[in-house]
Amino acid sequence: MKAITTRQYGTPDVLTLEDIAQPNPKSKELLIKVSASAVTSGDARIRGLNVPFGFKFITRLLFGFNKPKQPVLGTVFSGVVAATGNEVTEFKEGDEVFGASNNFGSHAEYVVVPESGPIAIKPANCSFNEAAAIPFGALTSLKYLRDFGKIKAGEKILINGASGALGVYGVQLAKYFGAHVTGMCSTANVSLVKSLGADAVIDYTTTDFTKNGEAYDIIYDTVGKITFSQSKKSLTKNGRLLLAAAGLPQYFQVLSTSLFSKKKVIAGVAVFNKKDIAVIKELVSSGKLRSVIGKQFPLSETKEAHIYVDTGHKVASAVITM
Repeated sequence: MKAITTRQYGTPDVLTLEDIAQPNPKSKELLIKVSASAVTSGDARIRGLNVPFGFKFITRLLFGFNKPKQPVLGTVFSGVVAATGNEVTEFKEGDEVFGASNNFGSHAEYVVVPESGPIAIKPANCSFNEAAAIPFGALTSLKYLRDFGKIKAGEKILINGASGALGVYGVQLAKYFGAHVTGMCSTANVSLVKSLGADAVIDYTTTDFTKNGEAYDIIYDTVGKITFSQSKKSLTKNGRLLLAAAGLPQYFQVLSTSLFSKKKVIAGVAVFNKKDIAVIKELVSSGKLRSVIGKQFPLSETKEAHIYVDTGHKVASAVITM
């Protein structure tokens, strides 16, 4: 099968289109014929070892010290079940599915995933490309807003990076939870963020949110640009700063604010699971959550997709089509 391989850490130039052996599912696994995937910030960080401060060594331990243990990146997918292990009960051949792979591997024509993982039947009201654009941003923002941030109806939330992969779903999910949502993005993406349901939009190129006189119950920074000292005055008495991209200094602030401050810094790892992909599927199927695609690239142009992601100005998802 054709796959994009990453056999050393580095710039997007390390990516290669190769023919490699097709994987075979074990007894409780599914073989998925991939219709679409996406290059996420997670893929780009692992490829380039461009991880938050203090995490480079542990990243090497987990993912490969001198080169990636798994040469095929890709954490999200949509496609069709091509084969099942003999103990699989929930899915059958021919099922149209979407989800995430906690072991990478979806930048290829086929990927093997466990039946117990974050995988569900694809919503009927979206295409394969649209389905592949959903899991990374939606599952991450669901975890941050619902579980880490404990978002409540009526609260005011500011979402930085509202036009990115996490932000486009963060805006929609925050509205679903009943919050008053202010999105922050560049001039070019103001219309997109408004179309997702944001109650207000701040153009960060012209407006400093710390000087607008507003106070927010939650500030959700999806891109790692906002500090606690910078945002402290813009948080309510019991406000929470959610950091989707945190380094060691920020984790020390998580600890210190948990002990000594009513205003909290919150960070963590968004682990994807089957229960949450079912929640996302239902929201998409009912029209409460819609897919957003920034750009699409064929598998052979995955390098260009990584270059796009590395700019730090990616809109929504960079989808890879097979």
